[in-house]
Amino acid sequence: MLERLRAKWTIPFWTIIRVWLGYEWVTAGFGKITGGFDATGFLTGAMEKATGDHPAVAGWYAAFLKGFALPNVELFNVMVPWGELLVGLGLLFGTLTTIALYAGAFMNLNFLLAGTVSTNPVLYTTAILLLVAGPAAYAWGVDRYMIPWMKDYLADTFNRRERLNH
Repeated sequence: MLERLRAKWTIPFWTIIRVWLGYEWVTAGFGKITGGFDATGFLTGAMEKATGDHPAVAGWYAAFLKGFALPNVELFNVMVPWGELLVGLGLLFGTLTTIALYAGAFMNLNFLLAGTVSTNPVLYTTAILLLVAGPAAYAWGVDRYMIPWMKDYLADTFNRRERLNH
């Protein structure tokens, strides 16, 4: 099954999906950067969703928001928009694609845990599918050339080749 998902003929499909996902992240991040993003209202609203008979936010996550995220909201006001933009650029260009996919999925998961459904389930599922697609997801991107170069560079830097040959 995995071989079929990663077959050469699937590369154009995964590339289109990856670029679409990158576009979604870039537009979200750029809109926040240029529009003056403040996470205070989002965090406060998420904590309010942790009350009642059927809370949308788990108590432990609300405690995290109250004890860590809200006191550090200025950090989150920078990390969220720039993280979204960088995830998007990584996916658009196929640069550090796996890292971008994990970072995007982590952000989507946190948005979901905060009680925000919106497009997050679709973006999260798409990221997981692209991770499963593996190299087929970044075969048409910078990673195609950067990953082999990085492997060679790191092997030479840490004298790994010499140690392996002895």
